[in-house]
Amino acid sequence: MASKKQVVAVLMSRHGRTFSNELGIDLHKNTPSPLFRLLCFALLSSARIDAQLAMSASKSLAQKGWTTVSKMHQSTWEERVQVLHQAGYTRLQEKTATQLGELTDKLLDDYDGDLRKLREAAQGKPKKIRKHLKTFKGIGETGANIFLREVQLVWEECYPFADKPALKAAEALKLGKNAEKLASRVEQNHYPRLIASLVRAQLSNSLDDVREAAKNSESKKVSIT
Repeated sequence: MASKKQVVAVLMSRHGRTFSNELGIDLHKNTPSPLFRLLCFALLSSARIDAQLAMSASKSLAQKGWTTVSKMHQSTWEERVQVLHQAGYTRLQEKTATQLGELTDKLLDDYDGDLRKLREAAQGKPKKIRKHLKTFKGIGETGANIFLREVQLVWEECYPFADKPALKAAEALKLGKNAEKLASRVEQNHYPRLIASLVRAQLSNSLDDVREAAKNSESKKVSIT
């Protein structure tokens, strides 16, 4: 049987990339633009679609230059519908285009377009941050979880956080049943990547492959990088 350390190493080597990183969102900056892009990704991922479609749509929005609140605000509903349709939102493009517009308007009205002010309004309390996030139409429990899962890299009060897909994968791999246990497996700066790797393994149905690879590499040195 592979050690838990080896399972984590294989997970990280195969899937250890945050979704923000894949989208080219530099959350380390903790500035309005990357936080806004993450919130849009959370909204897109909340729809009942394939995860890769949400990723594709997020990239398409960025390619149009809608990477800030002001630029998204300047886009028209028709333009957003077209971009989403081309990205694969064949049934939800109109609803999602509306939600993106409403999200942008609310973010401007309530927080001057800066999600760091939402953080301030929540007084740095994770439960309040979640509550504020869910006031955006289209951001429900799933969307809030996705945002918190990624933003914990820079909003330390949200650390450690793990959502249901990550915890389901972690339990299957016998890595722990809660975020605190998972956080003990890696250093804090690697933790968001560990959670992302669990989600990715769960979504791709590759938990058995990870388990088998960990067994086969038990005698080798596989590090978390």
